[in-house]
Amino acid sequence: MARVGLTPQRLTRAGAELADESGFDQVTVSALARRFDVKPASLYSHVKNSQDLRTRIALLALEELADRAADALAGRAGKDALAALANVHRDYAREHPGRTTAARLRLDPETAAASAGVRLAQMTRAILRGYDLAEPDQTHAVRLLGSFFHGYVSLELGGGFSHSLPDSEETWTRMLDALDALLRNWPAPS
Repeated sequence: MARVGLTPQRLTRAGAELADESGFDQVTVSALARRFDVKPASLYSHVKNSQDLRTRIALLALEELADRAADALAGRAGKDALAALANVHRDYAREHPGRTTAARLRLDPETAAASAGVRLAQMTRAILRGYDLAEPDQTHAVRLLGSFFHGYVSLELGGGFSHSLPDSEETWTRMLDALDALLRNWPAPS
């Protein structure tokens, strides 16, 4: 019999909190069972295994990111939209480092196609259309932005910019200016 109060949604949220506290790589059914002071077997009627739990956390993180991005992008265009999207990724990573790692989990194609990751990609592409980028340059630009968001935030959260001047906030702003300039002046294929 399922323990009262345990649901897949509650376990996913608790797993997401555990990921933020201890790291996404520490999320297992056993670790989550300890959090609820139950035996791991009690959770298997709600989640299949640790991979299922991690996938659920990834989907939750993508949904939260997409919702934040939609709110931040409403009524914005161009550089203002680019900065809003970048700040959503940065702020989310600062608040939820484990969920941010989860959002990068490789999902099977069917799960990925049904996830909020599709909405995030669509919003990113909508911003890029404002820069008049067509395919395949739009895909290159999506990859550039993802690399920038992930790379900068990973370095920043890891303390990579904590002992140098100028401070990372100034660098972030300057790099967003540089990204905007690059997107407005996208190089022609060689």
